[in-house]
Order: sequence, then structure tokens, then C-alpha cells
Amino acid sequence: MMTQDMLFQGWSGLLRTLIVGTLAYIGLVTFLRISGKRTLAKLNAFDLVVTVAIGSTLATILLSKSVALAEGFTAFALLIGLQYLVTTGSVMWPRFARTVRSEPRLVMHKGEFLHDALRRERVTEEELLSVIRNNGSAAPDEIAAVVLESDGSFSVIPKPEGGDTANFASADLPGRG
Repeated sequence: MMTQDMLFQGWSGLLRTLIVGTLAYIGLVTFLRISGKRTLAKLNAFDLVVTVAIGSTLATILLSKSVALAEGFTAFALLIGLQYLVTTGSVMWPRFARTVRSEPRLVMHKGEFLHDALRRERVTEEELLSVIRNNGSAAPDEIAAVVLESDGSFSVIPKPEGGDTANFASADLPGRG
């Protein structure tokens, strides 16, 4: 009996999931189209949290019988509305932007590890070497710079042809100057 409940609890649950799931999906797509591309852009950690929260909300609407579709739509509207307010505030007030997002940080420059930056960002040299290898470079001396971006990804900037890094002044790179 218990095994049967784990595998199949009845047709009403499946029907509810199909109907509510379809309507929740349509509602979410509609909200996202109205709110614009920025809502799901993962430009920083805050954006990622909102994206995960929206996905979690959708899953809850689909699978929890105790959450009505109207409550789910309210949750979508709240998350997307708050995201809109935070991103608008970030554009309007630079000080506010600094409180809700991190700045990119230079972690390698001209093939040299920037140990203070690595320590502050809790990145090891081995992890950075892995990033460089995954980018298709064999060694740090082939790299002009590596930047840890606001969203947690790494940008690897190779040295230009001939290895001249004169065009890569440290003041021009994020986290330096």
C-alpha cells in the first residue's frame, strides 16, 4: 500500500498538475515578457538568487496542493516586481548598486597571480589555473588578465599576438587602478 502511494496517488493529482502547471507556465512566461530580459539575466549573485527563487516558486505551484494558482501568480509578481525595483534602483543610484552587487575583481595580471585578490575572493591558484586551462590556454604567461566577474564567472583575456601587453594597462582593468 505504501509503495503504491509513492508511485501513484490518483488521477486527480495528475490532472491538477497538468492544468495548474500549464497555467503557471503561461503566467510565468507572460510575467517575464512584461518585465523584460533583465529579470533572468544572471549578471550578479542577486540576479541568480531571483532566478532560483522563481524556479522554486514554479515547482511549488506545480507540486504543492496547498498553494493555489493565484498565490503562485502573486509570488511571481512579487519576485519580479522586487527584481525590477532593485535593478532600477541600481541604475539610478550607484551607491545602492554597490550594496546589492559586487564589482568585478582582477585576479591575474600579465601572468602573475594577484594573491591579495585571490584571498579576498576565496579562489585558489589551482582553481584559477583550471579556469585558464578550460579557456584553452596552457600557461599563465599566455594570459594578459583574468577577471572574476560579478556573477562569479571568469573572463580570461589572452595576451595579444606577439605577447605585447602594453595595451592592457592595469588601470583599464576591473579591480585595478
